[in-house]
Amino acid sequence: MWFHEHDLELPVINAHEEIRWRRPSYGMVYSMLTNPAYGGTYAYGKTEQVTIYAGGEPRQTIRRKPREHWLAFIPDAHDGYVSWEQFERVQVAIAQNTLGRGQVGAAQRGPALLAGLLHCRRCGHKLLVGYTGNGHDVLRYQCRRGWLDNGEPRCIGFAGVALDQAVSKEILRVVQPAAVEAARLADAEQSRQLDDVAAALQRDLQAARYHAQRAQKQFDQVDPDNRLVADELERRWNQALNRVRDVESQIERHQSRHDRAAAPSPQDFHDLAADLEAVWSDPETDARLKKRLLRTLMRDIIVDIDDQAAEVLVVIHWQGGIHTELRLPRRRRGQNATHTPREAVDAVRVLARICTDRSIASFLNRNGMRTGRGNRWTQERVTALRSHHGIERYVPEHRAEQPWLNLTEAARALGISTRTLRIAAQHGEILAEHPLPDGPWVFTRDALTTAAASGVLTRVALHRAGIAVPSPAQTNLDLSST
Repeated sequence: MWFHEHDLELPVINAHEEIRWRRPSYGMVYSMLTNPAYGGTYAYGKTEQVTIYAGGEPRQTIRRKPREHWLAFIPDAHDGYVSWEQFERVQVAIAQNTLGRGQVGAAQRGPALLAGLLHCRRCGHKLLVGYTGNGHDVLRYQCRRGWLDNGEPRCIGFAGVALDQAVSKEILRVVQPAAVEAARLADAEQSRQLDDVAAALQRDLQAARYHAQRAQKQFDQVDPDNRLVADELERRWNQALNRVRDVESQIERHQSRHDRAAAPSPQDFHDLAADLEAVWSDPETDARLKKRLLRTLMRDIIVDIDDQAAEVLVVIHWQGGIHTELRLPRRRRGQNATHTPREAVDAVRVLARICTDRSIASFLNRNGMRTGRGNRWTQERVTALRSHHGIERYVPEHRAEQPWLNLTEAARALGISTRTLRIAAQHGEILAEHPLPDGPWVFTRDALTTAAASGVLTRVALHRAGIAVPSPAQTNLDLSST
């Protein structure tokens, strides 16, 4: 695909032992990369002829033998295009890109980021990707390999968007510290790729000019009276000259594209690295690039479903041997993507004890929470949410009868500052609820009468008693006499 993108060709030898340039195909590239001669190794006897029976009739066929059964295997027999170590790494990459049992497979264009990485904790099979919905565009991961192969019951299945987003957050958390260095390497890699294209085109031009000069010499040496041979040599010479002009045109187009397109500056790469999440979430970002990054950092992901807790259990096995466990809420039967997040419902359930619906909407918006449809919260939407979930509303007139207090009221009841009470609640000395990071604290009257609360009051009283005060007997320094 890289050769096609830059309109480059590869040399091949035809039946007449002549070198011809052709548009590369998958077979050409695969044959070159898997040939031991590419790594400077001489090999012989890599295949053998065997007899198979099809329909009761014997038939001869050729099959490839394992490397240990080759008749000859001599590393470093000649100069290779790459080192033997690099050749071995290429073979491993090709094997991993092959779809098969235990293999991740090559990164594809589909939106499923975790395709090929997920394995079922119950049966060990690899999860398959499916798309549901009216437009067949709703991502879903399913463990149905046992059902497809052996008719076994289906294991597990769940929506894939939430899992992809959670794993993406883990990836961004891991790679963010190295993002700037990766941006610098990306800048160098882009420059190297442009140089590779220019170098490849120059080699093509050199080869085309050689063939043109060779065709010209052959034409000059032919007897003019032999018109048939002269015409054929003239035709070959014209073909070689056309090849030279085509390559020269490719070089001009490549240079013009490179000149027109302003190369990103190092500062541009640095800015992208600083906002890596925006780059990752951009719809224009190639999905295959993100999948290759996932495969580079992760070995596999084990998933299961906790039906009682309605959660998806996720264990990420990183390449370095570290494991990360995640628990993601699983959509229950009857729920859909427009349902209000459970975190918002829990926050409203707690805040409704001390706040009006208008105040609750303000706190939810301040913490960046949205409704199930992505809207901002209003008093009316909070009221509708309370009514749907049966949450009682806050009545200021009945404040004295309620067992709940906010931070200011609780501090006044204990006779301490709000800062002291908040620190005690953060350390767990006094029980309190804090449903939103940027929101109020909720205390109960009973929590203020516990032994732990008494200990906090005692510590505050001792601290106040230990404050140093000026003594009348202290002699002041008379700085004016010095």
